[in-house]
Amino acid sequence: MSAKSFDMIVIGAGPGGYVSAIRGAQLGLKVAIVERAHMGGICLNWGCIPTKAMLRSSEVFHLMHRAKEFGLKAEGVDYDLDAVVSRSRAVAKQLSGGVGHLMKKNKVTVVMGEATLPAKGKVSVKTDKGTEDLTAKNIVLATGARARELPGLEADGDLVWTYKHALQPPRMPKKLLVIGSGAIGIEFASFYNTLGAETTVVEVMDRILPVEDAEISGFARKAFTKQGMTIMEKAMVKQLDRGKGKVTAHIETGGKTGKHEFDTVISAVGIVGNTEGLGLEGLGVKVDRSHVVTDEFCRTGVDGLFAIGDLAGAPWLAHKASHEGVMVAELIAGGHPHPVKPESIAGCTYCQPQIASVGLTEAQAREKGHKIKVGRFPFIGNGKAIALGEPEGLVKTIFDEKTGELLGAHMVGAEVTELIQGYVVGRTLETTEAELMESVFPHPTLSEMMHESVLDAYGRVIHI
Repeated sequence: MSAKSFDMIVIGAGPGGYVSAIRGAQLGLKVAIVERAHMGGICLNWGCIPTKAMLRSSEVFHLMHRAKEFGLKAEGVDYDLDAVVSRSRAVAKQLSGGVGHLMKKNKVTVVMGEATLPAKGKVSVKTDKGTEDLTAKNIVLATGARARELPGLEADGDLVWTYKHALQPPRMPKKLLVIGSGAIGIEFASFYNTLGAETTVVEVMDRILPVEDAEISGFARKAFTKQGMTIMEKAMVKQLDRGKGKVTAHIETGGKTGKHEFDTVISAVGIVGNTEGLGLEGLGVKVDRSHVVTDEFCRTGVDGLFAIGDLAGAPWLAHKASHEGVMVAELIAGGHPHPVKPESIAGCTYCQPQIASVGLTEAQAREKGHKIKVGRFPFIGNGKAIALGEPEGLVKTIFDEKTGELLGAHMVGAEVTELIQGYVVGRTLETTEAELMESVFPHPTLSEMMHESVLDAYGRVIHI
């Protein structure tokens, strides 16, 4: 069978790959996409989307318990875990189907199967029906990543779970241990803790949510502790003894190891890039600690071969992957796109309270030698937050004292994942404090706190 030829072949149909394919097709390229499991990848099927659906259920459950505060009556409040999971799976399925529809609409050829790159410009796909050979001058690797497994802490789907098991739990945990306090670990800790699991979070670094601004991490830690979580920082799970229906975790903290008993463990200790089995070694692609090494335009150094998204390293975020996918498609089509700037990509964590940030933390700004002005505004000073019954939170902004450049913004509280975008746009437009102060923010909204935080950095805050 002769090989089918394309202008661009994308390997992996997650938020990086499928978006790249659509943009390529819009620019008039003949595009094929290869996917071995699900359209939409991990994000739509086993990541961002289904977790948000589950977290929404736990948020509503939490609010139902607070009904009395709002002058409402809700008695005998309970949940059905299977129904919560079913809703989450239905949401994922709907969106995954939507991606298939988008491929058709944009005339992207979809090949379901496992891809290898036997030579430069060649892709061989093992499908249900045999092997299909494709060729293209440009190939985009968007194979994503999977959960990192630590020796001795491997998941078994029964007592020890990865994110996949946690999304389709075989039972409701009573005593839960979450290893790792990045976004994934904290979101699952928040979900199960809200539904009543006695939850312990272990973090090897000196604070939870270690990539966030230290002040925000501290605020979140207090909130989680108040919700009944046990937080262990500078702690390490040395081993897990698995018994019948229980796990004994050996946790080392402060040089001492203690034994703690749980019925469920969720491991969320980072990710590993899916580089195996593609034939990258033979092509001369550089791989460093499971991630493909690229330049700022996602080029691998092998002519016509690009790598985007989680495969190409941090930040491991779907929106970073999508943006890189668009950039690469535009490069292939002969355009001159701007490179994606990692420091202008927002990070969002959908626990309760939510956390969102963009740019430099206060510590990073100081390390880089900036003289800074820092502004803060608490949720308790905002009318809309009080009306929503969400008075706990903080908006923090960091400016360069000399130039007024917005270096970073960090938030914790209700709906901050939706608010952060204002600062993202501000950074893209290279705003200074002056434009932000001159902007008229609508009242009553949570967004007013963004304005007040800027005003606070310059000694002009109104409502505190």
